[in-house]
Amino acid sequence: MMQEERTRYSEEELKEFELLIRGKLEGTLNELNYIKGGLSKKNDSGTDNTASTAKSIEDGADASERENLTQLAARLQKYSIQLENALVRIKNGTYGICIDSGKLIPKERLRIVPHTQQTIEAKLKRVN
Repeated sequence: MMQEERTRYSEEELKEFELLIRGKLEGTLNELNYIKGGLSKKNDSGTDNTASTAKSIEDGADASERENLTQLAARLQKYSIQLENALVRIKNGTYGICIDSGKLIPKERLRIVPHTQQTIEAKLKRVN
């Protein structure tokens, strides 16, 4: 007798993924807040207007660092939205189902990339 292929995760399994995602989301939001705090401090540069070469080099380094932090903040913001969307899919019962094939995404993949909406096969097909 052939075993029927599962099309959904159980409530217990979804609860496990929800806890994983909430943990990742909390960490991401904490990191994002930390970076935003650092960026706002960098924008409040001192009122010391001594025009020295060292100061302009430092300003250039600050601008570069600010740019890197801004890019990191944007990536974290995007990731937090993806995690929040995954929580919505858990609530409406579509979490863990590949948007391309309709198959269940393996737990191993979801544990590593909990916000994914594709099996690795579907993702690789889409890339090619």
